[in-house]
Order: sequence, then structure tokens, then C-alpha cells
Amino acid sequence: MKTTLSLAVGSLWNRRFVAALTVLAIALSVFLVIGVERLRVSAKESFANSASGIDLIVASRGNPVQVLMATVFGVGSTGPGIDWDTYEMVEALPQVAWAVPIAMGDNHRGYPVVGTTPAYFEHFRHSNGRPLAFTSGHSFSEADGAVIGAEIATRFGYEIGATIVNAHGAGEVAFDLHDEAPFVVAGILMSTGTTVDRMVFVSLEGFDQLHAEKTKSVDPFGQETSAKYDHAEDATDSVEADHHDHDHAHEPDKINAIYVGLADRGAVLSIQRAISEYPAEPLSAVLPAMALIELWSITGAAEQVIVLMASAVALAGIVAMVVMLSASLEVRRREFAILRSVGATPFRIFSLIVLEAGLVTSAGLLLGLVLLGALTEMLEPVLLSRFGLQVDASASLLRESWLLLAILVAGLAASFVPALRVYRMTLADGLSFRL
Repeated sequence: MKTTLSLAVGSLWNRRFVAALTVLAIALSVFLVIGVERLRVSAKESFANSASGIDLIVASRGNPVQVLMATVFGVGSTGPGIDWDTYEMVEALPQVAWAVPIAMGDNHRGYPVVGTTPAYFEHFRHSNGRPLAFTSGHSFSEADGAVIGAEIATRFGYEIGATIVNAHGAGEVAFDLHDEAPFVVAGILMSTGTTVDRMVFVSLEGFDQLHAEKTKSVDPFGQETSAKYDHAEDATDSVEADHHDHDHAHEPDKINAIYVGLADRGAVLSIQRAISEYPAEPLSAVLPAMALIELWSITGAAEQVIVLMASAVALAGIVAMVVMLSASLEVRRREFAILRSVGATPFRIFSLIVLEAGLVTSAGLLLGLVLLGALTEMLEPVLLSRFGLQVDASASLLRESWLLLAILVAGLAASFVPALRVYRMTLADGLSFRL
């Protein structure tokens, strides 16, 4: 007599069209459930990695989530900005190990442009403390120098020495193209899997010059000279503190935010309170970790709805399998009777139905993972460029193993309904045999 496995495979092959549709339904269910889980986890990891090395973000008083999204992810605005004197005050605090100024408001072909200092590349950390590294070039040393993220370099084919032109405005909205003040790519950063890959970094001086009102001057021979900027460039002023030794070649009137690293993280709450009570202007000192928790609480309801919808689709796929098996029972009654006549026990026929369900569910799982892997491979550049999401399929698969096992167990458990009917049917037919 044939083995139970060969009987199950042969039976499914005889009903291959319906079985294939059931496998496809389960595959789409797995595709949706695992896909939602990967996107959810990848989004949280990407957000957390982007702000993992910052202890505080100082900006104009506002909602912590708004400040975090604007300063770290380049989404939204931080308001009117803060004075340079505020930066000097924050930098001079005894508990502050480092402070990096951030200026925003421009874009390069839809990607955020950040004005900062070379200290950004020394102190910024991502992905659990990993420093930024250059694939080629170095940090900018001239006012017209620029450092670009890995995604921008790949998408537009930029190399060291390439000339780029920025525009005023956020996102893809450009109000004024600054073609009179191009920048030269001095460095290209290694891929980080965070929003850094999607940013252009320029010097504060270069960033400030883009927005300065230009005037024309005439030389003694009556010829127009190149435009000069009304903002004075005080290259001799420096911030002097007992534990800081940073010279700023350019000090803008306004910046948007300050990234702060603390020498003692235990003092973060006292520093936060001191900055919030700063009398010169209203400030917010945002803890990135707390802002992320608040962000997840805001998006938590929508996240749960999406997870529930995906789970409902998975349940629908399993129900479709149960319907397929149940609908075929009466048609297969003769088949079961023949199996009984050649010595098959009711338990073996029960096992046959469960095995068929296991094969269908396993095929659906594998097909769903293959479809998801293929689509992830196709959409990963879009997810990275548009949303800064990098989906690590290998790492995700380890986390999802329990979810896959749960779907398999659910499929086997659901098959008990038609299997029990078969068991009773064949037992009754064994007592009153009929063909």
C-alpha cells in the first residue's frame, strides 16, 4: 500500500486547480502578514538608528515629535529658529561633551540639505553607536564644499568633484534655485540605512550665503564685481569655555537646532530643564528616545489596525483551505471507502487529511516568502530613497520564524475539522460498507 505522503500528494494533484488556488490564497496571506511585520519593524529600527547617538535636540519650543521629525528626518519645520548665542550657551554648559549646530530649509532635487560643521561627522552616531565613515573623499573644508549620503550618490551618480545646486524649500518643492552658488562634492558617506543616506551636508557659511541678500559693487574701472553678501563673516570670534575648544569660522544669526552629546547622561533631565527655562528665548530640549515613544503611541492605533487586517487575511486563507478540504469530502467518499477496503484505518485517513493540509499550508508559506522576497528586492531602492527604510530580509526571517510556525500550526489545527468528519465518515462506512 502506498505511503500516506504519496497518497496525499496524489490526491492534491488530482485536485490541483483548487489546491493551487488555496495555496495562492495562503501565500498572499503570508505575504501580507510578513510584509506588514517587516515594514513595521524596519520603520522602528530605522527611526531608532537615526537618532541613537544624540542625547538631546535643542530647537525652538514645539512638540517633541515635530522637533524630532524636522531635525533628524527632514520632515516638517522647527519654527523660527534659534539664535547663535543660544548655541554658544548650550555648548558652554559643563555637562555638554559636544554640540553640533544644524541649519535646514533647503533641498537638493527633493532631498534635505543640512548646514552644519565638520564636527557633525565626528560626533554623530547611528545604529547603536556606529560612527559615520566615508567611502571616498572627506568632510568639507571650504565654504562651497558638500558631503552627500550614499543614496544620493548612487541615485544621481555623483562622484568627488561633482557640482551640485541646491534650492530653497523642503521636499521636492523648490521656491528658488540657488544656481548662482553651486557646491562641490568633497565627500561621500558610507551607507548607514538611516536618513543620513538621503541628505546633503554643507558648511554653515555656505548654507548662510545661499540666503543672504546680495548686493552688487562696482570696481574703480566701472565693472561690476562678483556679488557680495550683506552678512558679515566674523572669522575671528571663537567660543571659549573651560572644556571646549571649537573655533567657528562663520557664525550665522540663526540656526534650526542643536544636536547635543552629554558627558554624563545621568544629568540629562537637569540639562533639559535648564535649557527649557532659558530666559533669552523659548526652547525645547527633546530626548530622541522619549520622542520616538510618543511617536509610536500616536501611530500605535493605526499600526494595530494594519496588523489586525493582515491577521484577518491570514485567517481567511486558512478558512479557504478548510472549505476546500470539507467541500471535497462527499466527492472523495468512494476514495476513502476503497482505502478502508485495502486495510487503511480511520486514523490513517484522518492523518491523510491533516497531511494534505500541512502540504498546502507549507506550499503557501514558501510561495508567500518567495513573493515577498522578490517584491522586497524590487522595491527596496524606492523604500530607501523615499522613506529611508532598509529591509533586512535575513534578520527579519529570524524574528518571523515564530509567526511562520504559528501560521503552520494554525493550518494543521484547522484541518482537524474536516479530518474529524472523515474519521467519523470512514468509521461509519466501515461498519456499514457501501460503494
